[in-house]
Amino acid sequence: MQDLQSAIQKIKTEFSSELNTAKSTKTIEELRVKFLGKKSPINDLMAQLKNLPPDEKRELGPKLNELKQFIEQELHQSKSLFIEQEANAEKLKNQFFDVSINKTAPTEGRLHPYTQFIEEIENIFISMGYEILDGPEVETDQYNFTGLNIPKDHPARDMYDTFWLDKTNYLLRTHTSPMQVRTMETQKPPIAAVVPGRTYRHEAVDATHDFVFMQCEGFFIDKNVSMSHLFGTAQTFLKALFKKDELDIRIRPGFFPFVEPGVEIDMRCPFCKNGCSVCKKSTWVEVFPGGLIHPNVLRAGGLNPEEYSGFAFGFGLTRLAMLRYNIDDVRLLYSGNLKFLEQF
Repeated sequence: MQDLQSAIQKIKTEFSSELNTAKSTKTIEELRVKFLGKKSPINDLMAQLKNLPPDEKRELGPKLNELKQFIEQELHQSKSLFIEQEANAEKLKNQFFDVSINKTAPTEGRLHPYTQFIEEIENIFISMGYEILDGPEVETDQYNFTGLNIPKDHPARDMYDTFWLDKTNYLLRTHTSPMQVRTMETQKPPIAAVVPGRTYRHEAVDATHDFVFMQCEGFFIDKNVSMSHLFGTAQTFLKALFKKDELDIRIRPGFFPFVEPGVEIDMRCPFCKNGCSVCKKSTWVEVFPGGLIHPNVLRAGGLNPEEYSGFAFGFGLTRLAMLRYNIDDVRLLYSGNLKFLEQF
């Protein structure tokens, strides 16, 4: 019994001595493990206590508990004190922190060439009085085909490799032309709008094709609109886009079910005078199709073709971007290649 009493006093003295030299919360945690952990001297004494006579247990048991409570209380108070001191030290450190000591290099960033190109096109049309519209990329058969004078049995549907969805009559739009009918349903003429956006067709990916590509639809509807308005708009737009004071356009007949008559519009090659690889030595570059909006499309939008007329045109933003920047592979625009993107 005397040995246990001496051991209790020894533990208390040793603990108090080590606690006085503690300097951080980490040291306090080490003391807790040492004096209260599974392998601590207090646990050893508890094990010895089981073998003592009952009267000695009654005397030494409370003393062991008092020692344990004493150590726990002292550790708690010391830990709280150190936490407060460390918090004050950190606060003091931050108070005199000089933000100008370490200056990180500024990060570089810029708009993607596609974004720059689309914004430039939008600004050109806005300056001409056009409104910029956006439409759903998941479309219905009615707006994507039928409302544009392409009924279910029309052979022109074969021109489109369509991504059909599981939901009946829903698809990923093959062009941005559906906004013609959608806009006529909600706005009264005069209407002047362009619709840039993503379109989808099931095509093999190569240097000039992709299954996701950017397209821009433009249309103007009012009374007494003629083909000359389309030709003037196309020429004005192309001059501004390619920054040419003089730029010839060429008109060829073309068939498209949503316009009548339909035309193909070519422009004089902006990169050469006698022929180059861009124009395939012809000095002409195919730009976009267009024509007068078909009466059936006007009717689908709720307008009377006897009272109103209009023109529409559509072009691939990808193709124009490739022409504008002289890019020979469409995949470069999506590659994320920094060496390529930094040119813009």
